[in-house]
Amino acid sequence: MNASALLHSPTFEADANSPEMLTIGEVSRLYGVTLRALRFYEQRGLLQPIRRGGARFYDGAQKVRLQMILKGKHLGFTLTEIADLLEAEQERGPKTGDFALDEKMVLSQLRHLEERRADLDQAIAELRAVHQKLANNAA
Repeated sequence: MNASALLHSPTFEADANSPEMLTIGEVSRLYGVTLRALRFYEQRGLLQPIRRGGARFYDGAQKVRLQMILKGKHLGFTLTEIADLLEAEQERGPKTGDFALDEKMVLSQLRHLEERRADLDQAIAELRAVHQKLANNAA
């Protein structure tokens, strides 16, 4: 499941109430996230899978948290910012599967993403110019 699909998917509530426990490998395949990334999110305190022996199991609440992490990454937030957003979500009570973003946060993130886009557009233009020179020299 890609991040764009997560933004438009009503699966948060269904996953939160799901009694199904998934292994780390199953979660990795289901959400298209590497095992290393899942372990890293656990190390950072973003995910807290149930540990049985050496195995990790993810319940519905952890699947929702992972979806929110992926959504936050898709929106361009850092893991530290995502951790803060997850904490605020937890304090709000019932799991909505959505971040509590205020106007200031949204505008700040929009500015940040627009700056990144400008940097990327400049890098693309420079690489296209180099490619054109290489193509002209090869001809």
